[in-house]
Amino acid sequence: MKFFRSGSLFLTAVLLLLGGYKVSAQRLPTHWTKDGYQYYKITGDGIRISDTRDTGKKNLWISKDMLTPQGQAPLSIRRFSVSADGQKVLINTNTKKVWRYDTRGDYWVYDTGSKKLWQLGKNLPSSSLMFAKFSPDGNKAAYVSGHNIYVEDLTDGSVKQLTTDGSTKLINGTFDWAYEEEFGCRDGFRWSPDSKAIAYWQIDASKIKSYLMLNTTDSIYPYVVPVEYPVAGEDPSSCKVGVVDIGTGKTNWINTPGDAVQHYIPRMEWTLNSSEIILEQLNRAQTESRVFIGNVSTGSTRMVREEKSDAWIDGKERWNGGDPIGWEWINKGKDFLWVSEKDGWKHIYRVSREGKETLLTKGDYDVISVNLIDEASGYIYFMASPQNATQKYLYKIKITGGTKPERVSPADEPGTHNYDISPNGKVALHNFSNSYTEPVSEVVSLPAHKHIGGTVVALNKDAQNKTEFFKVKTADGIEMDGWMKKPTHFDPHKKYPVVFMVYGEPAGQTVTDTWGAGRNGLYAGSMADDGYIYMSVEGRGAPAPKGTAWRKAIYKKIGIVNIRDQAMAAKEILKWPFVDSTRVAVHGWSGGGSSTLNLMFQYPDVYKTGVAVAAVGDQLTYDNIYQERYMGVPVDAEGRAAFINGSPITYAKNLRGNLLYIHGTGDDNVHYKNAEELINELIKYNRQFELMSYPNRTHSISEGEGTGLHLKTLFTRYLKEHCPPGGR
Repeated sequence: MKFFRSGSLFLTAVLLLLGGYKVSAQRLPTHWTKDGYQYYKITGDGIRISDTRDTGKKNLWISKDMLTPQGQAPLSIRRFSVSADGQKVLINTNTKKVWRYDTRGDYWVYDTGSKKLWQLGKNLPSSSLMFAKFSPDGNKAAYVSGHNIYVEDLTDGSVKQLTTDGSTKLINGTFDWAYEEEFGCRDGFRWSPDSKAIAYWQIDASKIKSYLMLNTTDSIYPYVVPVEYPVAGEDPSSCKVGVVDIGTGKTNWINTPGDAVQHYIPRMEWTLNSSEIILEQLNRAQTESRVFIGNVSTGSTRMVREEKSDAWIDGKERWNGGDPIGWEWINKGKDFLWVSEKDGWKHIYRVSREGKETLLTKGDYDVISVNLIDEASGYIYFMASPQNATQKYLYKIKITGGTKPERVSPADEPGTHNYDISPNGKVALHNFSNSYTEPVSEVVSLPAHKHIGGTVVALNKDAQNKTEFFKVKTADGIEMDGWMKKPTHFDPHKKYPVVFMVYGEPAGQTVTDTWGAGRNGLYAGSMADDGYIYMSVEGRGAPAPKGTAWRKAIYKKIGIVNIRDQAMAAKEILKWPFVDSTRVAVHGWSGGGSSTLNLMFQYPDVYKTGVAVAAVGDQLTYDNIYQERYMGVPVDAEGRAAFINGSPITYAKNLRGNLLYIHGTGDDNVHYKNAEELINELIKYNRQFELMSYPNRTHSISEGEGTGLHLKTLFTRYLKEHCPPGGR
């Protein structure tokens, strides 16, 4: 239902539909040096150190020659990490995909003192190591291979296997498909601060059924590709947390209350000492969150925080950019920060180890993400946009609370800002764009936000035919944000076809003031030059910073509330004098494909042409963590009814317009079964449509020579044929 988010597959959908076809790579973190003014960066000749105080200064730290094993080619650096003392670097290379990201590979260590380079786990299968990381003292490295955890001594090269029961169904130190896809959980183990133990997740997926995908293209005889996939209504994997002692190899399990199958543990870290871990537990419906501190010696736990909601509670990966790793400790570990929506807005709270809570960001606005806790200066930096939900700005507020937030982003730069702030809080890598200004990268000082280096932000105020942002109020009294790209040679006295791009689910926004708004990456050519109005409007359920009531109005009503909001907005837009109500098209991908189908089926009087890609046709076929989060757990007929009421196949018989349905047969996220269920319903009621199945392509439909061009050509031809461009 979603694309890469935080987590998501949603991000890929937006990149495809707005900016271009090519799928973006996983974003790598910035590795800052200890002083906080410099950072490491992969370059063509190795790893360089860039200095934010002198942006022209880029010293070569580790060269390709240093990373060349004897008798081999230089290592290709996919990602890297640096030991706490800055003396050793861990190189990840020769990587392979595990579902979304290439998290399997080989790891090598280079010691800048001894000038030695060696491979970790060299006796294990090639490209099998995952999430290798140095111990805090820099003397060891731990990693996962074959669903077991290993530790390797960096002084003598000895390897110790810490878990031995790992298998494809009993998973140590990493996660199953659903945890990875829906909680952003991949790295499943943590070193203790004293380097003497490792805390880790163990996932028991032995009772999870496999969806059997059929690969018919990679060999003469087709073969089955099983994917462990718990659909809505089926029990999740069992989950528990253990702590293994490096010396003895013994694991002590943390006694988290409740049924391990009917609860999730999406977050776990050490406290600031090596005798305790802290974790968050969600009930299966994800309406109750509890935080426990666990004693690693006894396994006992005590609850320090509890929250309940009438809808769902978002995990950290949903409010901090897709990263569930880390715990926001302050006051030397006596308190931590937490983001909650319990007062109707997404706010930061200070929570003591005893559970006392203090609201820090009071007001009618949402915190979009927490960017930095700068205890030295006494401030928290966070993203918000109180006045315009399509934009994003940096703010700061005192850790003690009791004050109003101060905007840090310049007032004369309207649009979307992103910051990678140095740990010392003095400088940041700043990225900016808006709908008419291409992305700009610079280095700025904080909190003054003075330009240090890079490209100075300059708004492209002279851009021609800018994307227009507007608000539309529906007959239900719902005011929605939208953007519109008019034809290049727009004549207000003529009527033009309108093409809506839709997503409509809680995984992401489409109406944002960013570069790419108004562009369609699936269209071969320029929609504006050809004479289309291209548009997106965004209703309730989208994760816009407009308050909890807005976001969670969709609870148990996906396929109903979001669809009505879209259709009611379209009806108002069709009243505009330059819009041709006989030429109205809609398209979307994944959850947007589902919305496209529902719009075509539920409101056939509005939408005449639709192109749906990789859509969920039946909500009961989608995975339990995502679908149950937003629709409830379908344990009885009443619970299942909500899923049925929101599913496109329920309304397929109403199709009257032109429909092109596109799906990859190798989609492990939204399975091809959805296409076949939909096809059967359309056949049953003699509803004619066009189908394009891409053999063995995944959810992104990006694999195989010529795929991107073929998809663009297909989309463009169909749109021009059934929703002709140009003013009339």
